Amino acid sequence: MAIVTERADKAMTAPESQERFQTLVDGHKKILYKVCNSYCRSRDDREDLAQEIIVQMWQSFDSFDKRYQFSTWMYRIALNVAISFYRRENTRSRHILSDELHMLKAVDEAANQNPEMLSLYELIERLEPLNKALVLLYLDGNSHLEIADVLGISVTNVATKIGRLKESMKQEYRGATRA
Repeated sequence: MAIVTERADKAMTAPESQERFQTLVDGHKKILYKVCNSYCRSRDDREDLAQEIIVQMWQSFDSFDKRYQFSTWMYRIALNVAISFYRRENTRSRHILSDELHMLKAVDEAANQNPEMLSLYELIERLEPLNKALVLLYLDGNSHLEIADVLGISVTNVATKIGRLKESMKQEYRGATRA
């Protein structure tokens, strides 16, 4: 069975393709913000990462298979680029700036008023890149099948990892609130 892409379905001119791409990205820009805020501490790094993600998405847009949700495709590219960016930045600088805002605070302004949300974001911030991506997708309401598709792991592996992460985060949260 051949993969049907946007281009094979209907030949689009460059301006039509650009407009379609921009419309889809605008409709899902929260994904971009969440991923960038999850993997970068500084504003400049978030902007650089967002730019890298958009460039990679545009370069791959011809291969977007419209049988799948755009958000799933966008997450897959965004997380792959973010993890690579994170690794590259992490090897460049091993120092964490304590005075920087914590990652997801900018995404959810309510976090500034909710100590429980701040604690959750701090727990997420300390996770390894793959686990951070897993939690981000899970909290965004994606099914185990969608998460598996984005991360390239099995549905069973997703369920197992989520269960383990929930348990370890619960224990860590309890320990933090007792201290």
